[in-house]
Amino acid sequence: MQPYQVLILIAAYFAVLILISYFTGRGGSNAEFFKANKQAPWYLVAFGMIGASLSGITFISIPGTVDSDSFSYFQVVLGYTIGYAVIGQVLLPLYYKLNLTSIYTYLESRFGNASYKTGASFFLLSRVVGASFRLFLVANVLQLIVFDAMGVPYYATVTITILLIWLYTFKSGIKTIIWTDTLQTFFMLLALGITIYFISEDLGFNLSNLFGYLADSEHSQIFFFDDWKSKDHFVKQFLSGAFIAIVMTGLDQDMMQKNLTCRSLKDAQKNMFWFTIVLVFVNFLFLALGVLLTDYADVNGVTEVRDELFPAIATSGNLGLAVAIFFILGLIAAAYSSADSALTSLTTSFSIDILDIEKKYDEKKQVRIRKQIHVAISILLILVMLVFKYAIADKSVINKLFQFAGYTYGPLLGLYAFGLFTSWKVKDKLVPIIAIAAPVLSYIISLNSLKWFGFEFGFFILILNGLLTFLGLVLVRRKHH
Repeated sequence: MQPYQVLILIAAYFAVLILISYFTGRGGSNAEFFKANKQAPWYLVAFGMIGASLSGITFISIPGTVDSDSFSYFQVVLGYTIGYAVIGQVLLPLYYKLNLTSIYTYLESRFGNASYKTGASFFLLSRVVGASFRLFLVANVLQLIVFDAMGVPYYATVTITILLIWLYTFKSGIKTIIWTDTLQTFFMLLALGITIYFISEDLGFNLSNLFGYLADSEHSQIFFFDDWKSKDHFVKQFLSGAFIAIVMTGLDQDMMQKNLTCRSLKDAQKNMFWFTIVLVFVNFLFLALGVLLTDYADVNGVTEVRDELFPAIATSGNLGLAVAIFFILGLIAAAYSSADSALTSLTTSFSIDILDIEKKYDEKKQVRIRKQIHVAISILLILVMLVFKYAIADKSVINKLFQFAGYTYGPLLGLYAFGLFTSWKVKDKLVPIIAIAAPVLSYIISLNSLKWFGFEFGFFILILNGLLTFLGLVLVRRKHH
């Protein structure tokens, strides 16, 4: 594909998103921006959440890990199902009962203001880094296959990307995103299906015996029980998956804001149920694609590995124009479905949790402040991506993201677990100290865990971190009134 063709594709794609934004964003009130007036159909929310959960990282990294890690990641995905059940049965009823706009306001009513601000700050930190990572990964690919050839510098690519996202979310935020996410999930799944179809053809077997093909592959081992010290051991991966789902969906304003747009708790629970089933299936297909890409690379002498594997094969032109076009569309969709909702949820959390705009100002001033914050966060995302570009080490991106999430979401896990499963109050002013100490301690333990215990933490770090936060809160609990 020629760079100018890709450019036309991107322009057309954004034109559609801005059109959706025009039709959904007539009002522009805060109720619309933050909660879509609680009128979103649950099936649209569920379908759109798949795209937001997958993001560009799943799209590129997961197929690339199959060569070295087989299907071990699927153990994490199976763990997600337990996590999503906890969200549907424990967290959603709580959020709906309290009628929350930002889920972190729960921490204020349960513990106090310092705990509330701590929870929100950890979310803001996690999301800024997480969203920038995801966008950074995709911007790099687009830079490589399009903009380098046109002489467009990286900082311009990033700035234009964020500007376009700002453009279609600034008016109605989450209301627009529920519709754009649905479209973006559709494109991502279409790209996945088309690539699987064409590679299967090229390798000379038809899709009806795809499962037989996978079963025979040396890369399709799912369960690892041999070495309990290894990070791939089933129990570690499965439990980590459950907790990753709870924190990165259930305790995450970005994902929960979508759930809270449903008309009722029953609708939100229906949404979580169907979302879980489809997500497990889609993740399996991404791993299946990884086997096909790895085999295709072996047969055709493709040397790229990991994050470069899928982009290299899809855009080489050997599989035909359709695969290249849909890969680019899927990639853009994957990137923007996580970035646009991140921009909206960061704006929501900063406005409500940090600046308390709902308590301090009338509706008109709230809207004005929200719009200023929306611009400020857009600029912040650009700056963080530039830092990544010019100061980042190598390593597969997905592990980086989950490692980082393990450290920043751990305190949230500890806080909510303590709030939900004990009736103790805490010395609120000491909570920020515990929330900072727990990740630092976790990091030190994980650095030395092989030496001390002969044990690799991997994704398990999240559970350790949550546990340390929980124990810290036990230490600073207040005796009953």
